[in-house]
Order: sequence, then C-alpha cells, then structure tokens
Amino acid sequence: MTSSTTPEIIYPESDGLPLADNTVQFRLITIIVWGLADLYKDDPNVFVAGDLFWYPQYRQPWVKQAPDAMVVFGRPPGDRRSYKQWEEDNIPPQVVFEIASPSNSITELEGTKLEFYTQFGVEEYYVYNPDTGRLKGWLRSGKILTPIKLMEGWVSPRLGVRFEKEGKELQLYRPDGERFVTPIEIRAQREQERQRAEIAEEERKTIAQQQLAAIPKLLAMGLTTAQVAEALSLPLDTVEQFVDPSS
Repeated sequence: MTSSTTPEIIYPESDGLPLADNTVQFRLITIIVWGLADLYKDDPNVFVAGDLFWYPQYRQPWVKQAPDAMVVFGRPPGDRRSYKQWEEDNIPPQVVFEIASPSNSITELEGTKLEFYTQFGVEEYYVYNPDTGRLKGWLRSGKILTPIKLMEGWVSPRLGVRFEKEGKELQLYRPDGERFVTPIEIRAQREQERQRAEIAEEERKTIAQQQLAAIPKLLAMGLTTAQVAEALSLPLDTVEQFVDPSS
C-alpha cells in the first residue's frame, strides 16, 4: 500500500530585485506608502503595503504582482510576508500604485500590469513616471479598468486622495487637504510645531508676569480691584491678593 502527499507550494517572498532603481523612485514610493498608512492608521479594516507580493490564486505561485503601493479595504493592518488572497477573505487590493523607473516599459506598466490588475479585481490603478511627469490612472467600470481622462485634480473615489502636479512632480493631498510628505518632512514639521509651542508658552508667561507687575501700579493710581481685574483681564481674586489688608 502506498501513500502520496501533495507537495508543498512555495510562494516566494522576494524576486531578488531592489525596491527601487533610484532615489527618486524610492522617495516617491515611501511618500505614498507612509502617507496612506498614516491616513488609515486608526482604521482596523484597511491594510496598506508597499512592494509586497500579491498572490490572487491558490496553488499558482507564478501568478503574482508586487505593486509599489497597494491598499486593501476590508482587511486588518499588520505584517505579512506576502498577500495571499485566499487567506484574506478573497479580497483583492482595491487601489494600486506603480512608480515607473528607467527599467519599466510602457508595455509593462500599461499592458502586462494593467491586464493583471484588470483581471484580478483592482478598482483603481495609478502610474506615475517621475522622469517624464507622465501621470495616468484607470478606474474600474464593470469588468474593465477604463482610463481616467484628466488626472490633475482627480480625487480617488476610494481614498479621497487628490492628485496634483507641480511642474513634473506628483503631489498627493489627503482628504483634509494636508500634503503627503516624507518621514523627514514629518519630523521637521513636528519640530517646528514644538518650537512654536515653546515660543507661545514663553510669550504667555511673559504676558502673565507683566500683568501681575502692573497690578500694584494700577491700585496705587486709585483704581478699584474690579477695575484692575477688568483692565488686565484677570480674575478678581488674583488682583485682591495684592491688596494690603492693613490699608
């Protein structure tokens, strides 16, 4: 009597290629992935990833893509070694981004990958080439992804993110109007906010000291405690502490 076992299917986690071919491409991928992750950081039902293999079909590891950025609504955030769709309630990424590099061809991005994303359920597909400034998008209509006529000013139906260009450079804006920025820019913004808060606190302390210093002078001029409190926008009991009980 013989027995047989089904051989284990290996789903590679890497193709051995770098995330990006150059610093420009890497910076843009980072901005998009971290911007989207920040946008949905408090949502337990949105998964955001970058350069992660997506396997849409069980036992077919050769059928795969690794979008530069992808968003999956209906799945929890968290680490994954790959996105195996059959383990994720069979939910495909609804939104994907590709940032072109010199090694990418239009045939690859607007042919092979477009066909893949069309076949396997992507709702929105965006391609940007930082070298040429070329920005294109496709939106699902029934079973196909149809080209978006005008991308500048376009707002993603799923994300609420607005696409703009400054010259050739792509800019993405959150639904609240904030621009997607790099982690370095985020730290710089936070440092500026901290410095502004410190300056505001010092100014508040200075004003408070000046107000307290003015109380005895105004009382000496004959103003009542109520008048001084009103003039300096201070509580009455604060002014009354400066009144000599023996006077």
